[in-house]
Amino acid sequence: MSSFKTIAWAEDAVLLLDQRKLPGEEVMLPCRSAEETARAIENMVVRGAPAIGVTAAMGLALGAKQIDGKTFESFGKSFEAMCKRMARTRPTAVNLFWAIDRMKRRLERERSRPLPEIRKALEEEALEIHREDVEVCKAIGRQGAEEIPDGARILTHCNAGALATGGYGTALGVVRAAVEAGKQVHVISSETRPFLQGARLTVWELQKDKIPVTLVTDSMAGHLMQRGEIDLVLVGADRIAANGDVANKIGTYTHAVLARTHEIPFFVAAPLSTIDLETPKGSGIPIESRDPREVTRVGTLQIAPEGTEALHPAFDVTPAAYVSGIITERGIARSPYEKTIQALFKNTAPK
Repeated sequence: MSSFKTIAWAEDAVLLLDQRKLPGEEVMLPCRSAEETARAIENMVVRGAPAIGVTAAMGLALGAKQIDGKTFESFGKSFEAMCKRMARTRPTAVNLFWAIDRMKRRLERERSRPLPEIRKALEEEALEIHREDVEVCKAIGRQGAEEIPDGARILTHCNAGALATGGYGTALGVVRAAVEAGKQVHVISSETRPFLQGARLTVWELQKDKIPVTLVTDSMAGHLMQRGEIDLVLVGADRIAANGDVANKIGTYTHAVLARTHEIPFFVAAPLSTIDLETPKGSGIPIESRDPREVTRVGTLQIAPEGTEALHPAFDVTPAAYVSGIITERGIARSPYEKTIQALFKNTAPK
């Protein structure tokens, strides 16, 4: 388990470790309404698909406590409006929509109960989503640790650790599990421009947990692979299509192409909730475009001439053919992904 909390529940707030301030400050930001929670997701206070899902569920539970409706119909109408607002925050991370749908299903199951009991049930559901996320990530870690050779030098991109989840991590959860199993590993973290999740977040949390890590720029990966200094690539995902195509932080596809060229395994670690069976292939995954100023600046520092035109797609899609395996809590899917992904979902009843 990580040595810090990413997300916590209070009776009157959702508490989020403000990832915009890391590594300089460790500040828990209280979000005191569903709207404040939605803005925190939009503004990258919290990021990472599983963490976004947990945060959205908590925000909806908090918002439900503040609805003034006296009948189920008026309560449900207000709750639906909050769900629609939450769904507009980040379009690519499918865990967001999974968590919202789960909260809506819980509401429907409880519709015959008094409103105070419904509010309590929604709070229980959000806390259960959080608890399950930690357990699922630990299971992903156990599944993936077997793929990590002792002494492995692991390239990762963006942050898929405790900061991106409820508290353990997907890709970094695999690293944690390997370390807990007694293996010696060394993580090579690419900086992940433009938001620098690798430099600011991955390095911070691995140092916190005393796991060896070296920071490199995004453009160094090919050089290191050519020199035989990377043994495998391990990343998370924000959405995985039914055919195994993977949407992850921009730059992931570049690492995948380089890994294939140098015959280096490329693994993706993600919960089943990140796999979108309704999206047949990666071309159907919506790609979020963020403010170009995040490219022309580092934080508040302007690094390009004023007025510079810039692009900022936040994610790219890696074709399944470049993926050695998708590590989930129920096992590792491998090519042909259409069959192995479906097999993982068998006997998995929706919550």
